[in-house]
Amino acid sequence: MESKKKGIWGRIFDWSAEDDNRRQPVAIISDIHSNIEALDAVLKEIDRRGIREIICLGDIVGYGASPVECLERLNGILTVCLRGNHDDAVINECELDHFNSIPRAAMEWTRKQLSPDDRIYLAGLPYTSRFSGAVLTHSDFTEPEKWKYILYEDDARSNFGVLESDIGFFGHSHRPVIFEEDDEVIQKIAGGKCVLDEGRRYLINPGSVGQPRDRDPRASFAIFDPVSKGVEIVRVEYPVEEAREKILRAGLNPKLGNRLLIGK
Repeated sequence: MESKKKGIWGRIFDWSAEDDNRRQPVAIISDIHSNIEALDAVLKEIDRRGIREIICLGDIVGYGASPVECLERLNGILTVCLRGNHDDAVINECELDHFNSIPRAAMEWTRKQLSPDDRIYLAGLPYTSRFSGAVLTHSDFTEPEKWKYILYEDDARSNFGVLESDIGFFGHSHRPVIFEEDDEVIQKIAGGKCVLDEGRRYLINPGSVGQPRDRDPRASFAIFDPVSKGVEIVRVEYPVEEAREKILRAGLNPKLGNRLLIGK
């Protein structure tokens, strides 16, 4: 059962009624982008680790050749799922104006693949949510529906200014990163494992499952332990060439497949 509470974003902020009672680690995934090969590899690793709850920060579809398969694979297994800008473009044609020609063509192709039920599901996704004391969004926390990026320390500073928690998870940039704020001093923390210190605040991007852009082609996701406040950025190998070949066979722009090979 869920309740909704107005935060600084009004209707677009969706609070979970019992989120503070969570005690088990959760996997946080984002930016799948219709890459079923990467998604399956990540889900297999999540299952191997015995993690039973999964949060998706958005962009299930877009770019890749398997939007329907990705939606079907995630059906019924997500604790929270947010709306990303590509998910939004599937249901709001005006959002296509924000894309250049290559992703726009991919979104138009994606629309033709999805069923009415798929579009209804994506239309019902919230822009923000909350889980075990952490707040969640796809893009940024200042104006989640405008799809801004958090890339640099100045971006993080403005987001810490509105963050209604000590921990915020976000996606959108396809680059795993942890920003730490300590007495208004902001720094980036290297990936891997870290423990979030009490008294400090954090903005965490788990990276992209289906289209990494940090020059590491491996799928990326995060594990968050709400008890120990531990965070781990996990990288997983997957059959990149297979995902690329599907993009080519679908008639999508080859650049969308080639970039997967180099994580760019």
